Amino acid sequence: MKKETSRLSITLNKTVRYVVLIFFTVLCLFPFYLLFINATRAHVDIQRGFSVLPGKHFVINSLNVLNNETILILRGMINSVIVSSLTVVLSIYFSVMTAYAIHAYDFRLKKAAFNFILLVMTIPTQVSALGFVKMITAMNMKDTFLPLIIPAIVAPSCVFFMKQYMESSLPLEIVEAARIDGSGEFSTFNRIILPIMKPALAVQAIFGFVSSWNNYFTPSLVLTKAEMKTLPLWIAYLRSADFTKFDMGQLYMMIAFSIFPVVIVYLVLSKFIVQGVTLGSVKG
Repeated sequence: MKKETSRLSITLNKTVRYVVLIFFTVLCLFPFYLLFINATRAHVDIQRGFSVLPGKHFVINSLNVLNNETILILRGMINSVIVSSLTVVLSIYFSVMTAYAIHAYDFRLKKAAFNFILLVMTIPTQVSALGFVKMITAMNMKDTFLPLIIPAIVAPSCVFFMKQYMESSLPLEIVEAARIDGSGEFSTFNRIILPIMKPALAVQAIFGFVSSWNNYFTPSLVLTKAEMKTLPLWIAYLRSADFTKFDMGQLYMMIAFSIFPVVIVYLVLSKFIVQGVTLGSVKG
């Protein structure tokens, strides 16, 4: 009797957990479902209200977005891909290198340097926006991607994350063994440290790509030419148009276009996150 009661209790607990997980999953995915539905509907149909079933204007909305002469959607996507990809690669590589230097080397002011990095994390981007614009204007860097890529190399939050990950998953004995075997410092970093850090790299790659891809504030300060604008600027331009003139189906389709690359990046890198901290590390 007790065993049956215990089994019933375990089954009930599992059922409740699954119901809660399914509920929150549906809640999280519903905005994406709504976006897909509205991207397939005409402007008039969207104004009528919510619909469970998709419409028949997916191709029409796609062609309207791609053939819009005032909104360079493809150029904006290419620009966003260039900026986001370079930002992620440079930011992650140099952030890992900085975190590795703080973690593996002993030097004066080591603690002060790490505390300074933490302090920089607390400074909002908007505080330095005016000085940043004046500086890049004086350096003739407006309407280029350099002001969006170069500052991103210095990523305090990424350095902090990598440093904390190294403390839990990177024994210094590995570094010492590599030095004894005659491996140089850069060779050790590139061939040993980076493979061990793959799960952390994947996490930061997703966060960094999404942050750079959706960044509107900084590009709006430095990019004015149409051929240089990134995708968020074009979405904001379309959304700020006269409500009676712009096409809601076209707007939802453009937002869908902006989400697809992010989903692809997540699907590609998620396997490294699932594998966890054991990926590339030394088993005890």
